Amino acid sequence: MRVVHEPADGDQRVLATDIEVAESTLTQARGLMFRRSVPEDFALVMDLGDGGLVTSGPARQVVHMLFVRFPIDIVWLVDDEVSKTARLSPWSGIGLGRADRIVEFPAGTTEEVAVGDLVRTVEE
Repeated sequence: MRVVHEPADGDQRVLATDIEVAESTLTQARGLMFRRSVPEDFALVMDLGDGGLVTSGPARQVVHMLFVRFPIDIVWLVDDEVSKTARLSPWSGIGLGRADRIVEFPAGTTEEVAVGDLVRTVEE
């Protein structure tokens, strides 16, 4: 699996090839906490689903940096379209955005990713 960036100009770029999928609520809540580092081509993918009974469409999703020792880039996605990006600082960063999927990368990976671009996971 890999994570691919598809900007509006149509040029595809691979953002990550070392993919980890956080499938359970526990692994999603833990995220990158307690790790010393991640590889340069790493991504943590969290499929969150829609807002459920309370909201229509994707819910607002919070990402915190408590116990995360290094800066990371976050991409919030709605149907693979980027709704927000942020770089969060270790230990004290926090981000909030609407998403049905969140992808976390090492800091600097998503500098060219913009709201409205597509970011997809592709099976190899």
